[in-house]
Amino acid sequence: MWVITLFDQANVRIFEYAEKAEATKALKNFNNYAVLTYTY
Repeated sequence: MWVITLFDQANVRIFEYAEKAEATKALKNFNNYAVLTYTY
């Protein structure tokens, strides 16, 4: 599972994706600080 963690001022939002291509495409849409990670 691919996870994007978005740090937005006082909030932390998490988005989960099954495919890496889907996650990297979504990551390009975030203008704030975000991290893409992989977890089992």
